[in-house]
Amino acid sequence: MQWIDVRSDTVTQPTPAMREAMFNAEVGDDVYGDDPTVQALEQLAAEKLGKEAALFVPTGNFGNQLAIFTHCQRGDEVILEESCHIVWHETGGAAVIGGVQLRTIAGVDGVMSPEAIEQRIRVGEDIHWPRTGLICLENAHCNGRVIPLEAMAASAEVARRHQVPVHLDGARIFNAAAHLGCDARDIAQYADTVMFCLSKGLAAPVGSILAGRADFIARARRNRKLLGGGMRQAGVIAAPGIVALNEMVDRLKDDHANARYLAERLAVLPCVEVKLEDVHINMVWFRFTADIDVAELMAALRQAGVKANPPEGGLMRIVTHWQVRREDLDRLVEALQRVLSD
Repeated sequence: MQWIDVRSDTVTQPTPAMREAMFNAEVGDDVYGDDPTVQALEQLAAEKLGKEAALFVPTGNFGNQLAIFTHCQRGDEVILEESCHIVWHETGGAAVIGGVQLRTIAGVDGVMSPEAIEQRIRVGEDIHWPRTGLICLENAHCNGRVIPLEAMAASAEVARRHQVPVHLDGARIFNAAAHLGCDARDIAQYADTVMFCLSKGLAAPVGSILAGRADFIARARRNRKLLGGGMRQAGVIAAPGIVALNEMVDRLKDDHANARYLAERLAVLPCVEVKLEDVHINMVWFRFTADIDVAELMAALRQAGVKANPPEGGLMRIVTHWQVRREDLDRLVEALQRVLSD
């Protein structure tokens, strides 16, 4: 039986074109700046985001923490939304690596109000205060919602008025752009630096990008080496990233359509609550409104050939990607229906 893996879009397998590109990649020692494939990927990524330069890094977590480490001085304060990925899913790295403290804001659907941001910026030189070193935004948010461009612009305006840099965790920026019907650079323009993942919905096997001004990326390159991220013949893993940017971006709308299809099918099941208005990208979050035997649920999904993460607090997430078809989603829904009908 062919497994259907909907735990995340990080589980994607590289496409045949990516495997061929890896096999044929021209390589060199990237720490010396000798890998032409890495250089081609970085140039392409910078162009896609409208930035001066870009840097290939191992992971999105690495890229976000590298940005914080490069932007900030030790003891700085970073303003960000309380439910974002950097706060919840990056193992406290900002404290360990950057030596900064996080000052969180309760957002609405992942959106921080500009007034709340401004209230938390440290103005003046009071010796008791940490310095506001950075504001972090996230789009698409890890809750699956896309932040409107107007909200991005408002946050950026506050930051620039106070001369505080902005970093965007854009792990799924191309998903956000597909939902908004805009170009990724239209989102990236509101941030000084942007991180995005090649290894999620874009299906490259490994790697992320950190992009920004050329002088910032030069500093980040040194810090990448300090953190152990200097890679040698990295062209073999950069090559599928080029394929991802050239061939996989435009098809993300198919994943979004499949997620919407799934959400609409789930919405008619008994004891399932789905907020269809929250299905912006390739993520479907839904809640069970009755007590569910989680062990029975997960066993039924496994029996149907579905790999999924179990619900937490009654809330469950399904993620679509290029290897998930409509008939796969039908199989998933049928398995859920059997459990809920018992």
